[in-house]
Amino acid sequence: MRLRRDVLIAAGGLLIAGAAQAAGAAVGDGGMPWWAWPLALFVVCFLMGIVAVPAGIGGGTLFVPIVGSFFPFHLDFVRGAGLLVALASALAAGPTLLRGGLGSLRLALPLAVLASASSIGGAMLGLAMPADLVQMLLGGVVLGIVALMLVSKKSEFPHVAQPDALSRALALHGVFVDGASGRTVHWQVHRTVPGLFVFLGIGVLAGMFGIGAGWANVPALNLMMGAPLKVSAGTSGLVLSLVDSSAAWVYINRGAVLPMIAVPSVLGMMIGARIGARLLDVLKGSVIRRMVIGVLFFAGLRALLKGTGVWP
Repeated sequence: MRLRRDVLIAAGGLLIAGAAQAAGAAVGDGGMPWWAWPLALFVVCFLMGIVAVPAGIGGGTLFVPIVGSFFPFHLDFVRGAGLLVALASALAAGPTLLRGGLGSLRLALPLAVLASASSIGGAMLGLAMPADLVQMLLGGVVLGIVALMLVSKKSEFPHVAQPDALSRALALHGVFVDGASGRTVHWQVHRTVPGLFVFLGIGVLAGMFGIGAGWANVPALNLMMGAPLKVSAGTSGLVLSLVDSSAAWVYINRGAVLPMIAVPSVLGMMIGARIGARLLDVLKGSVIRRMVIGVLFFAGLRALLKGTGVWP
């Protein structure tokens, strides 16, 4: 059973990357009519949405490197759409996460306020930089994400012996029922002040690259602040919904959002995210992680080589 599950996970990762590469090649070669690439975007984003929510990384983390590397669109338009995609997946999954106790609005709000402010500056900085430079930086950041996910020893249920003063003042604690084990988990967090500063930096990256930065939210919440892994993944989606909406307005104001790219991407991601939110409750935290690592490594390497001109 475990072998079969691993095979399915690997096949899903290859399907996302392969679908994106095939669609982008056909569009670039003129092999598809104009209406076919919105359909391709919809299918690819639907698959991304299914895996993004359980992994807690946000749809934009997969969307920008994959679409920016394999579809013939300018990176500014991809980043603008990526923020809307990440926002859509977070909003689509939000109600399910809140009802199941997997997302904590009380925990998300103070972190999201700081990250939202810094994401605006990051978006302005990203739009002022040359596209090739942003592509190279994006590839480097995505490969860094892969390395972080490989070395991170995520604990499903971290032990926090004593919450700090700020955590107690803000009542950053809660309880949820783990669907995989049926266990009732009471949780609390610590290191709240360092966590707030970390989320300031996360906001800059989210706005600059349009990737949502859910990949950084989960380790910060889980490893630094001590929230359970599933609560970290669920709360990450709530943080994304606030951070990405702030940065997205900068791209919209600069004309860097095209409906022909954004609409099919958002629709596909929202539908896939609703399925992914249900999977989060029943799957173990590590099940989706390996597939995401494989897809991100491939997409990050492609973005880096495309920015340097080695693989145009």
